[in-house]
Amino acid sequence: MVHDTSLSSRVLDAVIHIVMVLVIIATLFPVLNVIAVSFSSPDNIASGNVFLIPKGFNLSAYYTILFEDVHLPKSFLNSVFITVVGTFVNIIMTTVTAYALSKKYLVFRGFFMTYVVIPMFFGGGIIPLFLVVKTLGLVGSYSALIIPYLISPWWLIIMISFFRTFPVELEEAARIDGCSDLGALIRIVLPLSTAAVATIALFYAVSYWNSFFPALMFLNDYAKYPLQLLLRDIVLQNTLADQLASQGNAALANDLQTSLTPQSVQYATLVVSIVPMLIVYPFIQKYFVKGVMIGSLKG
Repeated sequence: MVHDTSLSSRVLDAVIHIVMVLVIIATLFPVLNVIAVSFSSPDNIASGNVFLIPKGFNLSAYYTILFEDVHLPKSFLNSVFITVVGTFVNIIMTTVTAYALSKKYLVFRGFFMTYVVIPMFFGGGIIPLFLVVKTLGLVGSYSALIIPYLISPWWLIIMISFFRTFPVELEEAARIDGCSDLGALIRIVLPLSTAAVATIALFYAVSYWNSFFPALMFLNDYAKYPLQLLLRDIVLQNTLADQLASQGNAALANDLQTSLTPQSVQYATLVVSIVPMLIVYPFIQKYFVKGVMIGSLKG
């Protein structure tokens, strides 16, 4: 019986490892292909010879986007600014609100919790959102990309569950020493909640970095475009040229193509957009494994 159990356990482990290897391959394949194309020569890209290894090693695409294209460096800095400021504000609002709602003695706590849960299931839609932002005078500014998304109901509920498991004795000791609720949060609770805060900050940051639709709705100045919105325009412009060529309008397609970014530059832009998250993740990976379990255990 012990032998059978051991054998079934090894078989299960082998299946799990095989599945994980397949998942890793499926995940890495498009990334490696994008990187290979971005470093390859135009001739090899046009002939479809590039697969996972660059052919005709060429850095012209990166030189174009970093030194010749005035829009991409600006868009990159715009994305960094939006991500850093948005994540910082989100973390402050989420932690403060979650800490207050984790206290059962909070007046009207049930009403506020209901108010938090409703947006998880029902939304007003794009048009009401745009009208609210326009009424507040936020259209055309970065505030329109941050203020309407100050708190994620999902992460707020997760943080509430986490704060409920926090030892009450530590907070009571802080109050005996003269700390207010806000002082206990800043001096006692937050320093011991690094894993939870870092994990939520990662998800907020990735959401801001990958987002383009709010910028598409609310920004009307090309100089303020974030990187993802600029990348979207690059892809759409090249798609338009391909469609015109396929429809037999080669002359107009050629005219458009002269002002559009080629595929190698397109993929190089993708690589540049991926790099910041790859750089940030290793620094908070040590908190991630612990942080993903926040709120899952009751103390």
